[in-house]
Amino acid sequence: MLKKICVCLCVVMLIIFPINVSAEGLKLAPNASSSILIEASTKQVLYANNEKQKLFPASTTKIMTMILMFEAINKGKLKWDDVLTCSAYAASMGGSQVYLEEGEQMSVSDLFKAISIASANDACVMMGERIAGTNDGFVKMMNEKAKELKLVNTHFMNATGLHDDNHYTCAQDLAIMASYLIKIGDKKLFETTSLYDSYIRENSAQKFWLVNTNKLLKSYDGCDGLKTGYTKEAGYCIVSTAKRNGLRLIAVVMKESEPKVRNQEISQLLDYGFSLYENVTLFKKNEVIEKVKISNAKEEYVEIVSKQDVIYVKDKSKEDKITYQINYTNLVPPFQKGDTLGYLLLFRNNENIASYVVSSNKDIKALSLGEKLYNYFVQFV
Repeated sequence: MLKKICVCLCVVMLIIFPINVSAEGLKLAPNASSSILIEASTKQVLYANNEKQKLFPASTTKIMTMILMFEAINKGKLKWDDVLTCSAYAASMGGSQVYLEEGEQMSVSDLFKAISIASANDACVMMGERIAGTNDGFVKMMNEKAKELKLVNTHFMNATGLHDDNHYTCAQDLAIMASYLIKIGDKKLFETTSLYDSYIRENSAQKFWLVNTNKLLKSYDGCDGLKTGYTKEAGYCIVSTAKRNGLRLIAVVMKESEPKVRNQEISQLLDYGFSLYENVTLFKKNEVIEKVKISNAKEEYVEIVSKQDVIYVKDKSKEDKITYQINYTNLVPPFQKGDTLGYLLLFRNNENIASYVVSSNKDIKALSLGEKLYNYFVQFV
């Protein structure tokens, strides 16, 4: 039992506190009040400066709005072709908008375009009201999700990022939110966030052209998202992600003075990451890692696999000693394919840098009482 507790505690600590690879003495994105660079899947920190500083997020808030939208879709509570109706409150939103009118109907798919490409506040509120029933209910869901993701300095007052003194986050939290959104949104997310422009209301007289506020989509190789933001109080912010040679990075800068500087400095962060680091895959998802002998089962061995690729971020200039160990929390049959059997702990130079859930690659049935008695009898004959 003590071993199980220690393993679980280790896993929780890794989730709450992403591993910092090191960037001592560097001063990247010098004009930003706060910045961070992480690898997307492991959340390993490659660079950070004032990453926990409380700042206003502006429209980068919409990353959490999109998280709750994708969760609703993945749970079957919302469909891409569902048609929503705009409320008077949603239609009243100021700032960036697609000029939805009270009573106007629009599909979830087009609303997502409006949110992710045009940063439409009216579309955000319309989506939130559909998911939670009310705008206030949706904001409550946002804050509950922030707690679930173990965000350290985040509180939401709305789904849009329109300024409120009690609406804030930090660069580290935005990076964690982005990592989670990428995980649950995957290809469907990037099909839209990678678009520089698109249309909504295409089959109507009010066809509306959307132009992405993320100009890096055209200027930075590999960039396919994620969200910009601006208010007078927040300054110019961006959460950007790019992928090259299998390495996906997430970079965040907050409170920049102008969009040109914001884009230059976020590019500098990404350049730093792609120049110095690479992803190394130790085991692919569902690749057999080891075979473990088990008792009281219809199978003599269970083949252990990871539920995702087991990877780590490597500094290209260093030779790290990478090792792993698997701590099992359950090897008592029966269990099904995909059931959590334990955790693979990954170590760099004896420092624990990541944790991965492991499972069986097929269903394992337990022996019946008769089969157990037969096996026991055979041992003594």
